[in-house]
Amino acid sequence: MRQSHCFLKSCLFAGFAFFYIPIFSLIFFSFNKSRLASVWGGFSTEWYWKLFANRQVIDAAILSVEIALTSATVATILGTMAGIALARFRHFRGRTLFAGFVTAPLIMPEVITGIPMLMLFILMEQYVGWPGKRGFTTVTIAHVTFSLTFVTTIVKSRLSSMDVSIEEAALDLGSKPWEVLKDVTLPIIAPAIVSGWLLAFTISLDDVVITNFTTGPGATTLPILIWSKVKLGVTPDINALASLIILVVTICVGFAGVLINRSEGRRERDIHMAQQTSD
Repeated sequence: MRQSHCFLKSCLFAGFAFFYIPIFSLIFFSFNKSRLASVWGGFSTEWYWKLFANRQVIDAAILSVEIALTSATVATILGTMAGIALARFRHFRGRTLFAGFVTAPLIMPEVITGIPMLMLFILMEQYVGWPGKRGFTTVTIAHVTFSLTFVTTIVKSRLSSMDVSIEEAALDLGSKPWEVLKDVTLPIIAPAIVSGWLLAFTISLDDVVITNFTTGPGATTLPILIWSKVKLGVTPDINALASLIILVVTICVGFAGVLINRSEGRRERDIHMAQQTSD
């Protein structure tokens, strides 16, 4: 048992080291004074100051955040509706086809999603005249299409494990279906909705393949900009940019974790108080 325990600890340590050592190395070399990203030339923060003065990077970052916020919000709304439909309405015409369309992007490569979206926008521009050019709108639509399936899966899983008797009790007490949805269902699945929004935001923020197919001149997102720079060789400013992204993501994930834990704790306290009242 002791040998097995040590082996599991060793595997866990090796896994964390394999994942985090490159990240810490990247952060370390972002303070490199040398122009060579892998050769230490002394401590310096000049690359961060040059990064903040780079208008191209700032514009790309702002565009990426705008697309991620918009696509994540729309995908969360549509994904929540789809998840509720699949979890609560077991039998309706076309349910199997609808479920297949929603979950298909989960198993398809991104390139298979990007090429049809590109062809769709080209044909629409030829026959309808919209969109006039590929950019913010086309990338947002593509990201919503792709990230929608993740939100749907998370919400559907949460609803499947939820006690249906709570909703039935609210209906028996005279609440209307939309009131049950607003006052009972949505508050219970709120952590799943927040998790789906965060996942959709993250997927949109770091997507390269689909964005590369659906964007156009003058609409360069941050991942596309980083990809174009990396092809010419990794430089310390790329390390600085990646370090800032890691910092922002860490803060957002920690903040979201605190909110979700508080919501779960509040929900468990409410359930416990309700059980004590009923007893």
